[in-house]
Amino acid sequence: MAPPKVRGSSSNRKAQLSVFTGYLIAGAGALIGAALLAISLWQPQALAGLRTMATDAAAPVGKAGAGARTGGQSFFEAIAGYYRAGSKNAELEQEVKIARVKLAEAAALKQENARLKATLGLREDDPRPVALGRLIGSTSSSTRRFAYVSVGTSDGVASDMPVVSAMGLVGRVIETGSDSARVMLLTDSESLVPVRRATDDIVAFAQGQADGTLRIRLINLGLNPLKRGDVFVTSGAGGLFRPNIAVAVVTALTKDGAVGRMLSNPAATDYVAVEPVWKPEAIQTLKVQATPARDEP
Repeated sequence: MAPPKVRGSSSNRKAQLSVFTGYLIAGAGALIGAALLAISLWQPQALAGLRTMATDAAAPVGKAGAGARTGGQSFFEAIAGYYRAGSKNAELEQEVKIARVKLAEAAALKQENARLKATLGLREDDPRPVALGRLIGSTSSSTRRFAYVSVGTSDGVASDMPVVSAMGLVGRVIETGSDSARVMLLTDSESLVPVRRATDDIVAFAQGQADGTLRIRLINLGLNPLKRGDVFVTSGAGGLFRPNIAVAVVTALTKDGAVGRMLSNPAATDYVAVEPVWKPEAIQTLKVQATPARDEP
């Protein structure tokens, strides 16, 4: 029996025609590409117009991509700038605080210089610090307020030396080790510093309180001339602290003076300077007078 005759369907013929057409187009494209490659190698300028046209056609797409990229960068830079703004503002606020303290000290120094020039024609220069170090710790919750600095006797530090920062007086050294020292802060209950108002000669004592503030007691009682915001500086009385170091700013008034806030906050202080005693001979005289006389045998 003869096998049945197989007829090709129309779909098969269309598929074959599609494959053939694809091969034909691919071959033509390859020939055209080879021809263009040969022309670009032998005569590069001949295709300059086509390259320019292609570049011009792609320019809008490139501009859009560049704009999106630039916009994305600006967006992320804006976000980064927003987060950096906080730290920059904090730095600026700290600089403003220091500038205000320095301005108050300058006003006090100007007033002090005017008084000295009017009497003796003299001027007191700031002494060179004995040592510079870090404030490595401080107490903040107990009734006694102490701090520790990273310099000691090996750096020339001795007891009773004042400790200052960029914001003003911190306290004075009471104990020394080889490489560290303990400082009694202004807010300690046993701290007593002779001060005066920076703008005039109103004198007082700044005494530490258990709550971390300073009690400013006027020497001349009467009508209280103080007001909130007054800055007090060291007066130089007693010979321990040199004059015109910023101490405190008045925050509240009392019958005999005011309550003040320590300008040089130990919690926000990093580096400090240990200065020599302003008038060592005066301190030595006071110590001799305070020593009880021994009965001779």
